[in-house]
This record gives sequence, structure tokens and C-alpha cells, in this order.
Amino acid sequence: MRDVVWTGFMSLDGVVDSPGGGPGEEHRSGGWVFKDLEFVPEAWSIKGEELAETSALMFGRRSYEAFAATWPGSADHADYKELPKYVVSSTLSEDALVDGWGPTTILRSTEDVAALKQQDGGAIFIHGSAELARRLSDAGLIDRYHLLVFPVLLGAGKSMFGRADRDKHMLTLRDTESYPNGILKLIYDVKR
Repeated sequence: MRDVVWTGFMSLDGVVDSPGGGPGEEHRSGGWVFKDLEFVPEAWSIKGEELAETSALMFGRRSYEAFAATWPGSADHADYKELPKYVVSSTLSEDALVDGWGPTTILRSTEDVAALKQQDGGAIFIHGSAELARRLSDAGLIDRYHLLVFPVLLGAGKSMFGRADRDKHMLTLRDTESYPNGILKLIYDVKR
């Protein structure tokens, strides 16, 4: 059985955005991840740790389109290039997939994700894709959360966690670290 891991940058009030801002993040604080904080390299070491464990990537349609526009040619993301990718979308067409960015499969439903999890293989990481992650979390398909929590309250933006009345998910803290710039690394396993 494969683990699905959501990794992202989160404000203290639960907002998740892409590091530089982008489509769907048109609130006045968009792009907050790299603003106003001293750069502390240790805080970003989680990304290297994740890469060592990643066997595939998963995206929602909008995040796939955003990542596919920059990551395939980015030297910073070269290690992700040939990894298998899964895009969960009921609307994305096969001809919209980017060539030269590793094998990519479109999954049409949450049930397709559940079936993928049942296969043999390593961890599948979801970068960003807040709406997809919220849907998978509500369906009990996220196994672990890797969070970098920033010392900022934004008041606007996307939340990874839904507000629907559903069964609670208990978490177990796997790892934590704090950094001099106020960022917290929090890694939680979902209790089953």
C-alpha cells in the first residue's frame, strides 16, 4: 500500500499558497512565503528529505498546470523531472499533458486515488494542490502531512483543511523542528 503525503507552506491561520503567489491567490498578501522573513537554509532541508522518499507526484489540475509551466525546465526541480506524475482531474485532457516531464497519468476521481494507494510502491507526494488535498483528506486518503508553518496571520487565502462536519482525524507527531526565523516544521502521521 502506498502513502499519500501532502506537503506545503502554511500560515499560522491555515492559509496555503504557492511560494511566489499565483493564479487563485489574488489576496493582498499573495506571495507571502518568501517575503519579510530571513532566509534560513535549514528550514528548507525538508524538501531534500522529501525528495529522497518521493516515488511519484500528485497534483490537482490547476496546480499541475502551474507546476508544468515551470518545473520541467527548472534546474532547482530537475530531480523531479522523470518521476511519475498523477493529475486528479475530471476535465484535463490527455493532450494538455506536458511532454518531457516524466510519465503522467490522469486520475478522474477520488476512487481512482484510492485504487492507486492500494498498489505497491513508495510514497506519493502532493505539493500544493489545496483543493485536491482537502478532498483527499475528507475521504481519508492522506496518510501524512509535512508542514512548514510560517509566523504570519493572513486572514485571506485558501485553506487546505475543509470546514465540513466530518469524522475527526487524529494525528501523531512524527517530527518537529523550529527555526530562528520563526518557521516550524511539523510532520504528522494520520492515525488509522
